[in-house]
Formats: sequence, structure tokens, C-alpha cells
Amino acid sequence: ALLLWAGPQGGAPLAAPSGDAGRGAYLVRVAGCIACHTAPGGPALAGGRVLKTPFGNFLSPNITPHREHGIGGWSEADLVRALRHGERPDGASYYPVFPYTSLSAMRLVDISDIYAYLMAGPALANQVPDHDLSFPFSWRFLMVIWKWLFFEPAEVVDDPQKSATWNRGAYLVRALAHCGECHTRRNWLGVSDRAQALAGTAQGPDGRSVPNITPDRRTGIGGWSRGEVNELLASGTKPDFDNVQGAMEEVIELGLKFLTAADRDAIADYLLALPPRSGIARRRAAY
Repeated sequence: ALLLWAGPQGGAPLAAPSGDAGRGAYLVRVAGCIACHTAPGGPALAGGRVLKTPFGNFLSPNITPHREHGIGGWSEADLVRALRHGERPDGASYYPVFPYTSLSAMRLVDISDIYAYLMAGPALANQVPDHDLSFPFSWRFLMVIWKWLFFEPAEVVDDPQKSATWNRGAYLVRALAHCGECHTRRNWLGVSDRAQALAGTAQGPDGRSVPNITPDRRTGIGGWSRGEVNELLASGTKPDFDNVQGAMEEVIELGLKFLTAADRDAIADYLLALPPRSGIARRRAAY
């Protein structure tokens, strides 16, 4: 029974969200929720976007507060459980295509604000079909083993030896914006190569290559200034005046361009302070 997609259950009314919905709107943008949970031409956050992977096609779920087809029956604790532990309200595990491996590091206050925002939105009755996965990846219960081997939830902790700006950038890159989920190569089991974090991959979303965003001067952003990183996040314009393409264009348009100037600076400071890692050549990267 745990393998079945359980819809929200009835029962006692949920407690009113205690978070700040206004702040949650900003966090949802930065976290890329709109880009992932909106089908092309469809209503925002109602799910149905297809993500093609070597394991099959995943469809993002409806995260509007519709009780039958969305998360309207979720409590705030249910959202914490999903983001922190990669578990549905019925106890079944999510596939790591839902980036809880990074989002688990989010602070509880941010999760509370996101919950308040999502529950304040319109309830949209969009029923999303099941994933179309190849065998044996269609066996959801195998995710319990995967998580036991490769996943450990942990909230980001500030480094007292670093500046407040660096720490904010670390939180945004590692947790909230989960940049490593796309910019880090994975093995055949879908596990990120931590030794090559953010160094790009030839097999990114929908099979397209993703660039190195460490400060390696040959393959990454080592020759970029803080202002150039800032401009890329705000407008999608690279130092050579070309524009980003593919999934990153959508990520910026629906999310990252709404970053405050301070948060853009924080991301730039963090990325440019990373140890350079030699990744795939920039000319091979999709954007």
C-alpha cells in the first residue's frame, strides 16, 4: 500500500499557517519551485512538467492547496518531512529527482514561510499522471535503500570563520537554490559526485550538458568578476554578452532574477571563493 500514491486524507481542519507568506513568495522563486512545478503553458505550481532522465520520465506534482490533487491536506509538518527527509505524508519515499538531498539543509523558518505562501495560493484541480520509469526504478520502495546508503539530512550551519555574505551565499547555493543538483555530475545510481561539486556535467536536465560554475579559469567562471556573476543571475547575460539557454534561461526568468542585489552578491562571493575544479569545457555546456 505504501507504493501507491496516497492522496491527501480528510479529518480535522489544518492549523492556520504560522509563517510569513510574503517572504515565502520570495523563497519559492529562489528555490525554483515555479520552474519545476509548472508545465509549459500551464498554471503556476499545478505540476505536470516532464523531466527526462536516464531512469525514465518524471512528472512534477501539483503543489497548490487543492485537497485531492495537490497538497491541500498537508500540514506544515508534512512539508518539513518532505523537504527534510524526502518522505510523503503516507511514509513512502520520494525519488531524488525531487531535490530533497539539497533542500533538506533549509532552515525551518524558511520552510514555514514557504508553506504559508503555498497554502495561500489558488487550489488548482490538475491531476498529474504517475511517473513513467523503467524497471527496476519504478519500484519506489527501493528509495528506502538508496536513502540509507546516500542521504543524510542536515541543516546548513554558518561557518564562524567566514563573512555573513559568504555564509548567506553558501546557504543559497547549497540549500535553497540547490545549484549542485544540476551543476554536479552523478553516477549511474543518480548520486552526486561531491568531489566534483558544481564542476558541471555532460548529463544534466533533459540530457543537456551543464557548465562548471567553480572559479576554474579554463572551464569555469574563474575569470569572472562579482558584477558579472551578479548580472548573469539578474538578466541571464554572460560576460561575452551572449545569453544563457535551455533550462537555465527558465530558472533565471521564473526565479533567480527576483533575487535581491544582496543575495546575488552573496552567491557571487561564495562561488568565486570556492576551490577551482576542472569540469567540462565551457564550449560543451548547453548555456
